[in-house]
Parts: sequence; structure tokens; C-alpha cells
Amino acid sequence: MTATPVWAQLVYLACAVGFILALKGLSGPRTARTGNLIGAAAAVVACAVPFFYVDLDHVVLILVAIAVGTVGGVVGARRVQMTQMPQMVALFNGVGGGAAALVALLELHEVLELPGGVDAAGWFVLVATAFTIFVGSVSFAGSVVTFAKLQELMSSAPLVFPGLAVVFGASLVAGVGLATQLALSPAMWVGIVLALVGLLFGALLVLPVGGADVPIVISLLNAFTGLTVAAGGYVLDNVVLLVAGTLVGASGTFLTLLMAGAMGRSVSNILFGALKGGSTLGAGVASDRPVRSAGPEDVAIMLAYADRVIIVPGYGLAVAQAQHTLRELVDVLGERGAQVDYAIHPVAGRMPGHMNVLLAEAQVPYEQLKEMDDINGEFKDADVVLVVGANDVVNPAAKTTPGAPIYGMPILNADEAKQVVFMKRSMRPGFAGIENELLFEDNTTLLFGDAKDSMGKLLNAVKAL
Repeated sequence: MTATPVWAQLVYLACAVGFILALKGLSGPRTARTGNLIGAAAAVVACAVPFFYVDLDHVVLILVAIAVGTVGGVVGARRVQMTQMPQMVALFNGVGGGAAALVALLELHEVLELPGGVDAAGWFVLVATAFTIFVGSVSFAGSVVTFAKLQELMSSAPLVFPGLAVVFGASLVAGVGLATQLALSPAMWVGIVLALVGLLFGALLVLPVGGADVPIVISLLNAFTGLTVAAGGYVLDNVVLLVAGTLVGASGTFLTLLMAGAMGRSVSNILFGALKGGSTLGAGVASDRPVRSAGPEDVAIMLAYADRVIIVPGYGLAVAQAQHTLRELVDVLGERGAQVDYAIHPVAGRMPGHMNVLLAEAQVPYEQLKEMDDINGEFKDADVVLVVGANDVVNPAAKTTPGAPIYGMPILNADEAKQVVFMKRSMRPGFAGIENELLFEDNTTLLFGDAKDSMGKLLNAVKAL
């Protein structure tokens, strides 16, 4: 292993500080773009530094790999729709975990080839190597399964088969046993088998998870990847990997807990609930119960006479790409004296921040975006609540129906408003797959159709009044 010169360590330290500043910048919409650029610049510098002090082999192959990765990242960032962001995060996260596991295997091979390498490395390095191989493989396999579920390459329903718990437990025991053996008596074959067991365990960890739980597992696997990168940084004696991995691991853990809290669930229930017969995925069958529906002109009249309007955006808004038309409608209502705000649920759009980014793209003023805890007390004073493509985050079953898959999940109190207008394509349930009783209340009106098309008609109708 090449010793890292002082100047390179100082550059790595500066890059690590850049990652910290980037994470701080990403905590707010006004500084998010700058934070993202700082983080990207720090990553580029960190990747370039080894070329100036390490005697690298296969430089051409390394440059080709960097070029391929760069092209893939740019094309992915530009072509992937906002609605596909969770699965893109899952895929990129999985690649990171897999890369960490492969690097750990290569380092293990290098240590075993050097005379006295095992003794020189020390037991803690071997423990970190075993951890990186196993957890990195778990993150890779689990992330690939979550990507397939969200991309609808496979069913998003929990996949449980007889004996799953036994195989799951056996793979965990095998992983711990192999990792212990690798630390005590290192051998290349042990590392390879450990990686394969990690792949199996990662797939088994995610297969029983379904419905609204899948994005939460993405966040958890993201934390796993961060921890493997940090452990890999220790193995490689690289401070920038150690700091970056720790940041990702810590932020991913907090995000997982935040999302689980927003769903009113524990992480253990999310991961293992299906093994006991529970899940946040319901039947997913469209309801045939009668509802009250109206056309754009009727809804426009309701909005025209409203002094207080609250917008609840959701995944359907992102799918239809109707955020620009929605912002224009809100501007028109504001010009006519109505007070309009957006109520943002922590997991609206499947991941925290999804709606904030979507609405920021339409240049919605940040002051109009209000988090659930800040706006929930204002719904009772709202004349009209306009729900655009959301469902589960306003479903009263979370408060009133013990035994419902989302029971206990904090929701937006849209049911307390004087009038509720639901913009929906059909009567199919939301991502959790359960019926929303709010759709059948006397104060609820449904406006059926594609959100962008319906929003355009509604905007024209409001302007015509």
C-alpha cells in the first residue's frame, strides 16, 4: 500500500470538509444547489489526487472506467424523471456498496500476497475488511431488488415463501461465521463466499418488504453503503473515504428513522413485518363505492369563493408534471386575495424532499411550503383543500382504523377542512394499497382525470370567472 504524502492528506482533509459543507448546504432549498456543487467538486478532486502520488497500474482502463461512469451519471441525471428519483437513488447506492465490497476483496488479495501481510495488517483491518465485504454485498443486492420493485420490473408486493425466516436466519449466521473466520484465519475463498452470502442476505432482507416501506429500505441501505465506505476508508488508510462514508452512514440512519416515524412504524416492523403477516401494502383494488364528482367549472367556483386554500401535493402531481400549471393557479388565486399554502408531508412523493424539489422546479416561493407539523393546525380554518395526486398522506384510516396497514402514521389533517377537492385519475388506492374513506365524505368532491390536463382546465375555468 502506497504511503499517503502530507500534501495529499491535506487535500483529502479539504475534500472531507467540502463534503460536510455540501451536506449542510443540502439542508435548505436556498443553499442546496451550492451545496451540491461543492460536494461534486470535492469528489472530483478526491478522485484526481491518487493520479499524482500513486504508481498506478492499468491507467488507461481506469480512465475508461471513469469516462463510462461519468457519461452514465450525466445521462442518468438528465433523463431520469423526478418520479423515478427513488429508484435512481437505490441503483446508485447499490453500485456504491458493491464497489466497496469489490475494493475490500482486492485489498484482501493484496494483503494475502505480501510477505507477512496478514500480520502487518492487524486484526482490526481484517475485521473492517470482512465488514465491508459482507455489508457492501448486502447493500448491493438489496438496492437492486428495491430498484426492481420501484421500477415495476417485479411486483412491489412483499414476497414471502415457506421457510423464508429459516433461510434468512441461516444466511445471517453464515455471514457472521464467515466474517469471523476471515478475521481470524484470512483466505481469499472465505472472502468470496462471504460476498456471495451477503448477496443472498441482501435479497432476502428486501424481498419481504412492499408498498410504502420500499423507499424507507432504500434509505437504510444507503446508510449501510456509507458504513461500508467508512470501513473501506480505514482499510485503505484514506481519510476522505472515512469521513464521507461516516457522513452518508449517519445521514442515512437519521433519514431512515425520520421516514419510519413519518409512517408511524418501527424499522424492525418495516423489515420483518411481512414475516409476521403485516405490511403497508393493501389489496390495491379500485373501489366501486359511489362518490361525489364535479367538473373543472364547479371546482373553480369553489376556489373563487375561498379565502383560505391549502394544496396537498403528491406523487400523482410528479407523474403528470403538473407543478408549473399548479403554481400558475396558485398565483391567480393569490392575486384575487386568497391565502394559499402547500402542505408537505415528509414522505409525500415517496421520499423526503421530493415535493420540495418538484415545486422548487416550478419556482414556487419557499415561504408557501409548510411542513406537516406547521400546517396541520390550519386545516380546520381552510375553505378548500386541493389534494393533487396524494392519497395515503391524507387517509383518515391512519387515525381511525386500528389494524389498517398505515394505522399510526402521522397524516395531514385534510379531513378537518370545510371542503376537500381530490384530483385523481381513478378510484384506485394510493401506494399503500388501501381505500381512503375521505373520498366518500360529504365534504369531498372528486375531479377525475390526468392531473396536468385537469389542472389546465381548472386554471382556465378560474381565469374565466
